[in-house]
Amino acid sequence: MCGRFTLMTNLEKWSERFQIEVIPFDWPSRYNIAPSQMVAAVISDHGQRRLGQLRWGLVPSWARDEKIGNKIINARAETLTEKPAFKNLFARKRCIILADGFYEWQKIGKGRRPMRIVMKTGEPFAFAGLFDTWTSPSGDKLHTCTIVTTKPNDVVADIHDRMPVILHQESL
Repeated sequence: MCGRFTLMTNLEKWSERFQIEVIPFDWPSRYNIAPSQMVAAVISDHGQRRLGQLRWGLVPSWARDEKIGNKIINARAETLTEKPAFKNLFARKRCIILADGFYEWQKIGKGRRPMRIVMKTGEPFAFAGLFDTWTSPSGDKLHTCTIVTTKPNDVVADIHDRMPVILHQESL
């Protein structure tokens, strides 16, 4: 599970990495991005990559109420093609969520301690995500996303039983 992450890297560095010409918003360093907050994400818009902001917590287009987004902050990679909330999005509404660290809570005795996981190189990375647009009864549009998670790698396994899917540079 991924419940918090960081993005302190200058977005212009991301602009180079993703060949994005326009950064349409300012992004201050954020050390504790939480569900229901806006996240920086790259989506494909008519074949071009575009940087935008999505609210973290997926509200599927078919949902009756936006409160469902509070529950859908992560999507298990192993079941993406089976779950109704994800299978159509996996086919056509994937996104890249920008990050440079994420937190997992390690159990220690009866308590838990947050552990920030970063790349050894300090380089930023990106999570696999899914997004959708929900229209409220009054006609307002809400663009939301969820982070895809998987079984942990060797680094995270001693800390937590899940982690975000981190996209390799060559797959971006």
